[in-house]
Order: sequence, then structure tokens, then C-alpha cells
Amino acid sequence: MTTTIAVANQKGGVAKTTTVASLGTALGELKQRVLLVDLDPQGSLTFSLGIDPEDLDVTVADVLLGTSLAEDAIVITDDGLHLLPSNLSLGSAEEQLVGRTGREQRLRVALDKVAADYDWILLDCPPALGVLTVGALSAADSVLIPIQAETLAHRGVGQLLDTIHDVRQFINSKLTVMGVLPTMYDGRTTHAQNVVRAIGETYELPVITPPIPRTIRFAEAPAYGRSILDTATTHKGADAYRQVAAAMLAAQG
Repeated sequence: MTTTIAVANQKGGVAKTTTVASLGTALGELKQRVLLVDLDPQGSLTFSLGIDPEDLDVTVADVLLGTSLAEDAIVITDDGLHLLPSNLSLGSAEEQLVGRTGREQRLRVALDKVAADYDWILLDCPPALGVLTVGALSAADSVLIPIQAETLAHRGVGQLLDTIHDVRQFINSKLTVMGVLPTMYDGRTTHAQNVVRAIGETYELPVITPPIPRTIRFAEAPAYGRSILDTATTHKGADAYRQVAAAMLAAQG
């Protein structure tokens, strides 16, 4: 069985891309077969994993438009991660998809053809609730919501949950919410602790632990085209993602 998780939050700067790259690497360390999918036209995940988005001939945009198969677009990074990459062409593809039949199902259909090769597929959603994010939610089994552990950071979560509700009602009835993952967390402050508690209580969602600590190491890693698990192997940030990945694997049974 393949488990597909959409990492989504329409707010930018909450560590969606970092979470996908880090969890993908951590699951790989646990001998899991993982495919990462970059659904952001900015290609942040693609760049973060050491691939120049502008050097790509085939991307997820071609897959969504039906001109290429997913297996022909997948690349393997220097660290051995399998990636369905993205670049700016995804922006124009998204505009074209608006008028296409089955736009919400195209990602699911494309991934179904390669799913047997992977234990996990992690979808890095763009910071918006448009066609690409809805397509990711339609293809996913579950949603993981990274949220910055700061006041006002969880504004908009209700809107995301409304979108999830609509997708569940009309497109993907089996979609579940894995929970919220606090990121950029400073456990020394009461403020951060209160924010995390408020998020769980307000939206009645599971809070994934451990929270991901704030550290400059996350910003440094993409410069090397690697995840923090490779650039700062023993750092507490890397260890936190390893613990989340281990819990995901245990929950899968």
C-alpha cells in the first residue's frame, strides 16, 4: 500500500518545503521508498534538492497537462531521492488546467501509474488554495498542515479546512487530516507553547510531536541541495523530523 500525504497550508513561509524534503529523507533512512512531488511553480523543493528547475525538460506541468507520463518526469537527486520536479512552467499549466476536464483528478491519475513503486508519496503544495492544491488533496490519503508557532500564524487554517471538507464531500471521501505540525518552534517561550495549544484546541486537530525547532540550519541546507538530515545530521531539527517520520511509519502499521 502506498500512502500519499499532501503537505498543505496556503500561508507561505511555514516550512512546507522543508517538511517534505526532511520527512522524505527521514523515511528513506528507514528504508522506505519515497516519491516527492513539487507542486509549487517556484520550484522551491526542486531547487532545495540540488536540481536547477530551469534545466529540466520535463516537469510535473507536462504530467498534469497529459503530454508526459510521471515516470518520464521523475528525477533522482544526488541523495537518491525520487522527485517529480517543478519549475515556472507549472504556473502557465495551472492556468490551462482551469478549463480542462478532470483537472482535480489529473494528479491522482498520473500518480496511480507509479504508486506501486513507492511506500510514500509526499506532495509539496503551493501557498494557495487553487487548482494545484485541490488536485493534491484529491490525490492524497491524508493532509499534514505545517503551522508556524507564532501568533496569527494559524489564520487561514479554517479556510484550508473548509477546502478539505469540500474535497472530501465532492471528490475524495477518504481524505483525512493527519494533524498540524508546529514549525519554527521555540520551546523556551511560553508564547510558543500557548500558540501550539491554541491551534489544537481551536480546530480540534491532532498536534504532531515533536514540534520542529527554529534554527538557521533549515535555511542553510538548500544552498547545498540537501536536506537538514544530510547537512546537519545530528542537529535537533533533523532529529525532530526523524521522530515524526518514525511515528508516521508506526501509525501505518
